[in-house]
Amino acid sequence: MIYLDLFWTFFKIGAFTFGGGYAMLPLVQSEVMAHGWMSEAELVNFIAVSESTPGPFAVNVSTYVGTVTAGVPGAFVATLAVVLPSFLIILLVAKSFQRFQSSRFVKGAMAGLHPAVVGLIAAAVISVGKTVFLPEGAALSAKALAVSIAVFLLAVFLSFRKKHPIMIIVISAVLGIAAGSLHLI
Repeated sequence: MIYLDLFWTFFKIGAFTFGGGYAMLPLVQSEVMAHGWMSEAELVNFIAVSESTPGPFAVNVSTYVGTVTAGVPGAFVATLAVVLPSFLIILLVAKSFQRFQSSRFVKGAMAGLHPAVVGLIAAAVISVGKTVFLPEGAALSAKALAVSIAVFLLAVFLSFRKKHPIMIIVISAVLGIAAGSLHLI
């Protein structure tokens, strides 16, 4: 039964997420927490790991949750489920691309989806930020908050300077390790 739950949950996530991995975060968080598959802190920790590993975010998250929940078969089921809707939709769109391309309904739907995707990404940023900067049950010192905000601002600055994301991840990790070693966080 767990395999059916995993499949259906990640199929819904894959089917109703527009805009990529960050847009799916609120739905992933809601579904994973509702099923009790992991805590919010565990999910946030994996999000951090997922962002620094190769591969699409949706695949990384579904594979991880599937593995934690039901081992390797669970990972396979969850990963298949999250990519299947996109695969099927792309097949349908590719088959009828010429008809869809100039449709005013498709253009209208896309115009409506763009702001929704931005809103979902903003909700994910707020949710993850709240868990990172204000962890439940943890005493966050002023030093730890200052280090976290400094690393965040540095990452934003480097992003706007068009620095490569790998460089930003490595610098952030080094700063986090250094802050941890100095017992600042």
